[in-house]
Amino acid sequence: MDTMSDDERLELTRGILNMLDEWEIDAKDQLTLLGMQDVPAREVKRLRESRPLPEEPEIMQRVEHLISIADALRTTYPFSKRMGRLWMHKPNRKFRQRTPVATMVEDGIVGLISVRSYLDCSYSWDISGSKA
Repeated sequence: MDTMSDDERLELTRGILNMLDEWEIDAKDQLTLLGMQDVPAREVKRLRESRPLPEEPEIMQRVEHLISIADALRTTYPFSKRMGRLWMHKPNRKFRQRTPVATMVEDGIVGLISVRSYLDCSYSWDISGSKA
């Protein structure tokens, strides 16, 4: 992601947190997904109100994966946000019977990439090195 203004980062922060809320992910796990697991859970309220996400490469990489996962869920379930939320909390054989949320929280960036790859075959193809 390119360099953004503070206002753009604040808008991005609120959008990401709203998306994680829609997936019914608690504050502690939201911070973990963003790579901010050492930050107290009350920080989510500050992020939501007036503080943008830190402009750190790892955090922005995680945000990019989360946005892509949300896009893939919208493509998979175009008529129902609810189905995407349900999918995120349903145990999946691909993730060793863990939910996609648990996979992302427990496995960090590798979990985010696994969930994104499962939902987005073109991304999976790109990272496999199979491009011509």
